[in-house]
Amino acid sequence: MRAILFHKYGSPDVLELREVEKPIPKDDEVLVKVHAASANPLDWHRMEGTPIFARMVFGLLKPKNPKLGADVAGRVEAVGRNIEQFKPGDEVFGMARGSAGAFAEYVCATENGLALKPANVSFEEVASVYVAALTALQGLRDTGKIQSGQKVLINGASGGVGTFAVQIAKSFGAAVTGVTSTRNVEMVRSIGADHVIDYTQEDFTKNGQRYDLIFDAIANHSVLEYKRALSRGGICAIAGFSTMRHMFQVMIIGSLVSMTGSKTIGGMGVARPNKKDLVFIRELLESSKVVPVIDRRYTLSEVPEAIRYLETGRARGKVVITVSPTP
Repeated sequence: MRAILFHKYGSPDVLELREVEKPIPKDDEVLVKVHAASANPLDWHRMEGTPIFARMVFGLLKPKNPKLGADVAGRVEAVGRNIEQFKPGDEVFGMARGSAGAFAEYVCATENGLALKPANVSFEEVASVYVAALTALQGLRDTGKIQSGQKVLINGASGGVGTFAVQIAKSFGAAVTGVTSTRNVEMVRSIGADHVIDYTQEDFTKNGQRYDLIFDAIANHSVLEYKRALSRGGICAIAGFSTMRHMFQVMIIGSLVSMTGSKTIGGMGVARPNKKDLVFIRELLESSKVVPVIDRRYTLSEVPEAIRYLETGRARGKVVITVSPTP
C-alpha cells in the first residue's frame, strides 16, 4: 500500500510517498481502508519536531514513528478478535492509533477511537472532525463551562477548530461572536455566528464588550487583554499557543489572575481521545447542527502541498486529504 512517511524532522520536503506493508490489526485493533483524512497543526509539529520539548515524545534526534495523519474516515477492512462494536464493511470515522498513520491507504485504529459514520455526511467531511471538533467541544464545555444564554466569543472563528467551535457553541444555546479576517466574515456568519468582528477593523479586547466565555483557537492576545474582555466570573479557554513566550505567559500570569480574581484564564492543549465525545459530535453531525467546513482537498501524493498551505494560517475550515475516492 502507499503511505506518507518522514524519517527526519524538517519542512514538508521531508515527506515521501512510499510503498509499505499493509498493516495487520492486533486483537484490539480495527483495520480501516482510508477514504479520506485531514491535516492538523499536530501533523506539522510532529513533522518539524516542534516545539523542541515535544521531541521527548516524538523522538529526540529523529521521529520514532515515521507516519503522519490523525483524523481518518473509511470502511472497516478487518477487525481483531477482541473487537465487538465494528465489523468489515462498516463506514467509520475517528482517529488513527497513536494519532499517526492516516495519510495512507490503510491504517489501524482502536475501537474507542472510532464511531460509525453518519449517513448524511461524506467521508471527506467526516474525516475533518476528530482533532478539531473534539478540541472545540472540550474547550467550550469542559474548560469553558459553557451554558445556554451566555455571550461567547470565538477568536479564530474561520479556522479548523474555530468553525467547529462556532457551531458547537450555538448548539449549546449561546449567543456567539466570531472573530476573523475581512475575507471570512460572511462565511463565519453563514455557519451561525450571531455577530462577527473583523479583526482588521476592530480589536475585541478594546471595544468595551464583555463575554462570559472566550474560546481562543489562535492565541494572539495577552493575558491582560483577555481579562479586559471577560465579564465578572468569565472564563477564557486557550486552545493553542502562538509562541513559547505566550504559553508561559498564560501558564504564569494566567494562573495568578485566575487565583486572585473572579476571572479564569488558562490553556487546554489538543483534544483528549474520548469515545463519548466522538459519539456526541456524531449526533451533532447527524442532526446538521454541525456541518464541517472544507477549504481545500488534496490527494495522498499532494500531502506536502496540503501541509504547506495549512502552515500559512489562511485555511478556511479544514484541509482534507482524499485517499481513496468513494465510488
